[in-house]
Amino acid sequence: MGKKHNVAVVGVGAVGIEMLRCLKQRNFPVGDLKVFARSAREIDVDGDKYSVEAISPEGFEGINIALFAGTEGEKGAAVTYAPEAIKRGVVVIDNGADFRLDPEVPLVVPEVNPEDVKQHNGLIANPNCATIQMVVALAPIHKKVGLKRVIVSSYQAASGAGRAAADELLSQSKDILEGREAHPKAMPKQIAFNVFPHIGGFGELGYTSEEWKTVRETHKILHDDTIKISATTVRVPVVTGHSESVYIRCKHKIKIDDIRKLLKESPGIKVIDDPSKGLYPTAIDGAGIDDVLVGRIRQDAFNDNALWLWIVSDNLRKGAALNAVQIAELL
Repeated sequence: MGKKHNVAVVGVGAVGIEMLRCLKQRNFPVGDLKVFARSAREIDVDGDKYSVEAISPEGFEGINIALFAGTEGEKGAAVTYAPEAIKRGVVVIDNGADFRLDPEVPLVVPEVNPEDVKQHNGLIANPNCATIQMVVALAPIHKKVGLKRVIVSSYQAASGAGRAAADELLSQSKDILEGREAHPKAMPKQIAFNVFPHIGGFGELGYTSEEWKTVRETHKILHDDTIKISATTVRVPVVTGHSESVYIRCKHKIKIDDIRKLLKESPGIKVIDDPSKGLYPTAIDGAGIDDVLVGRIRQDAFNDNALWLWIVSDNLRKGAALNAVQIAELL
């Protein structure tokens, strides 16, 4: 693949580990690889041993690209260390939420707006997991017939809130099955055998921060803030794989068969849509794969310009690590 690049991965939670996995699986041309976290240790990923160093500004000397895994619900390491890395000539790809809506920082999904990568000043933001899978499916439709209105309900896996939340789902399930009470710690409510419409903090107009991310990030990625978007984000007892029920109203009429064909021909999408044979994507189908899965494609019975999609994706892969590695490949 020609030139090799010195790469740093910052963070070894669920997303950081998935970044290491994606770099290897995609044969990214890595020269030297450094792995940083708050404290030094050894980790094992699929039988490969990695030596984790304690993060420091000096550690970024000689690095070309740094992938920051980002953290849920708190300031990410990129706030402290991205400026130090950039000073040393590193291009930072940040999976945290801190820079996504900064007008100086491109927010990139490679299948949708790859050209935005060129605008970077050393920092590129990776969008929110629920936004990524939705825009991969919506972008081809928007390009073809224009989007007027999007209403999305997302059913988001526990791992989207980090490894502790995924562990809590499993431990709570065990507790309940063995007759003990569940005590939420990593999540705001019991997650085992339950769903709750609360991801992020509640704010403006009663929407959560996660719901506003879906709106504002989609506007930024598609370069169109005239699209009216409303979201409800729901946490469900699934370990990995976000699902979304998306209603869209288009500016122009388009046949459902044409939508299906359009999506089948679009990059990063796999259409699984034959409900009569029981074929539609589920969260389990999306886990561990790169594609965004789309099914249940159907017309609104009362509006020829409107339709429904069911969109599924691995929130740790395309929703985070894979998208970041694809941005690095673009660079």
